[in-house]
Amino acid sequence: MTGLSDTIAAIATAPGSAGVGIVRVSGPEALRVADAVLRGRQTPSQVGGGRFLYGQFLGADAELIDEGLCLVFRSPHSYTGEHVAELQSHGSPAVLARLLARVLELGARAARPGEFTLRAYLAGRLDLTQAEAVLNLVQAQTEAGRKQAALGLSGALSARIERVSLDVTRTLAAVQAMLDYPEEGVPDEQREVPLGRAADELAALLATARAGQLSTRGARLALLGRPNAGKSSLLNALLGYERSIVTPTPGTTRDYLEAHLELAGVPVTLLDTAGLRETTDETEAAGVRHSRSLGQNADLVLLLEDGALPREPLELPGDVPTILIQTKTDLGSVWHDPQAIGVSALTGDGLSDLRGAVRAALLGDVARSEAWLTTERQADAARRALAHIEAARKLPDDLASLELEDALVALAELTGRDVSEDVIDAVFRNFCVGK
Repeated sequence: MTGLSDTIAAIATAPGSAGVGIVRVSGPEALRVADAVLRGRQTPSQVGGGRFLYGQFLGADAELIDEGLCLVFRSPHSYTGEHVAELQSHGSPAVLARLLARVLELGARAARPGEFTLRAYLAGRLDLTQAEAVLNLVQAQTEAGRKQAALGLSGALSARIERVSLDVTRTLAAVQAMLDYPEEGVPDEQREVPLGRAADELAALLATARAGQLSTRGARLALLGRPNAGKSSLLNALLGYERSIVTPTPGTTRDYLEAHLELAGVPVTLLDTAGLRETTDETEAAGVRHSRSLGQNADLVLLLEDGALPREPLELPGDVPTILIQTKTDLGSVWHDPQAIGVSALTGDGLSDLRGAVRAALLGDVARSEAWLTTERQADAARRALAHIEAARKLPDDLASLELEDALVALAELTGRDVSEDVIDAVFRNFCVGK
């Protein structure tokens, strides 16, 4: 991680035209650079942090780029912990590009993806779970995703991990203190009780991992079934508009169709697939193979069976979570399965029950948990920490000490207190430039 003492700059607002755009500058020379760009009654270096200055943004030959505001932050009271100047102009792409070019001419370097947040992490203003929450907050597509990201940014997840670390640290201290007196041993209230509490907390956190990742990256739901089972009709009913063409002719869907919506608080991609049946038509057969592949790689399968016809159950390979749906209930049901959810795409009956089942399948029992693990990196570190704690509970004091030390290493990696440069690079390369 070189160049972290440079002054960096980037456009901090989304691409496209807007009323306001921001060029963010951070580093030891940020205020000097802002002084050279802004012409007003005062210069940024003359005022304290938290001040807005109005003026003109000028090019090299006093060329007027735009008029706007400069918001000044002074180290260490800024997002990055460094001096920061935010140049706020009109949000024209041309204006922002010219303003950024001028800032770079004055000695700033173009920021790398996530470099502002990386500096906040290195300055100790955020731990690694909070930094990942920043990315989740930027990318949040639903209220549930926003809420979880905000909780992560607030430190709620870090606080849960810190409680586990404290229990493990105190137990390790007690175990090591008793190594000189092995005949006495460590009392349960100093070993088994805190380790049990730590294990329970990590297990509870790990139970949120799938829901956390789905709320961040979204879920893929495959609608599978025989031709004319009602897949396209259900897709349209869930969307609330006609996205897929519905005809009484079986086998008309040869490829799959994607549609995006929020379902159960999770950003969802619905996949309307070709009907599953034996066929000699090469094009349709290719579509059937593709449908099965999509089902095997989905986060959840909605398996549709026509409730108005005699039942011909489908066998699906793999272990993808599946919800069985009995369709066309408005036409009457000729079979009954207590595991199936009855739905009529025509009348809307059963759609609420289906949404509830999808929520349960995607989020499980953790929907109301305070803070979730939202990345595979976090889940992996938590799994390793739990494995070491469970191993320590079964071992004598001298061997348990080694397992507890390894548990603390995994917990420190989770929050980023002790993590490799490769892991840090992997986290921050997913950020956009400007954040």
